[in-house]
Amino acid sequence: MTPLPLTDATVLNSLESLAAERATGALSGERGTFYLLAGRVAHVDSPFAPDLGLLLTGSGAVDPDGWQEALDRGGRRRSVGRQLVDSGRLAAGALELCHLGVLFDAAYFALGRTSRAPRFRPDIGHWLGAVRPVPVDAVVRESQRRREQLQRIWPEPDIDNAPLARVPGVRAAALPTRRGRALAQVDGVRTAAEIASALAWRTFPTLVELRRLAADGLVTTVSAPPVPTAPDLPWQPAAQDEIDTALLRRLRDALEAL
Repeated sequence: MTPLPLTDATVLNSLESLAAERATGALSGERGTFYLLAGRVAHVDSPFAPDLGLLLTGSGAVDPDGWQEALDRGGRRRSVGRQLVDSGRLAAGALELCHLGVLFDAAYFALGRTSRAPRFRPDIGHWLGAVRPVPVDAVVRESQRRREQLQRIWPEPDIDNAPLARVPGVRAAALPTRRGRALAQVDGVRTAAEIASALAWRTFPTLVELRRLAADGLVTTVSAPPVPTAPDLPWQPAAQDEIDTALLRRLRDALEAL
């Protein structure tokens, strides 16, 4: 398997060592934070990927008041996920599927190249609580699979992080619906993460559409932005902006059908 493009002071090496030690705590790097429980990945946060709360409330799967109540009741006890399920606001299976999608999206970025060694803080947990912890090697394999898939679509990784603009003078032919919606959000300012948030889409499907637009000659990067530092967040996430929710409503309906 092609090695991940990481520096010597890698998050990957730290994750593997912590997994072998069955460690519990938070490993923070420049691009995200891994929350470990007995050596497994319980959650990942990254400033490049919309978080679970934004997607759930944006979809209408959980109303904003219900989400806030779950935070108030379970946040400091690191049991927000359990609170959502026990209160009947979200089915356990729907929570697991949404959580895994968010975890893998954030891990793709958090495993990216870093210029400094990550920091591990033992016994630090995420406010969501343990939903379905994932082995470190499974997280690494999935991140590599995504990296390789995106590379095949369009080989320039700056698409993932930089502000994006339409290529001047190029008209788009008829596009698939999702790709057309992604292109409509490209304004010379927004990054992929901001486009995903505006559309209430998970990050990886958004990256796929944006790289396809780049491969079609419709989208290009403006300039590389400063890399946002993964914050040491308390359990309470930031307030969320209003977002387009049609797609995630369909996701909610599909999960309820399952």
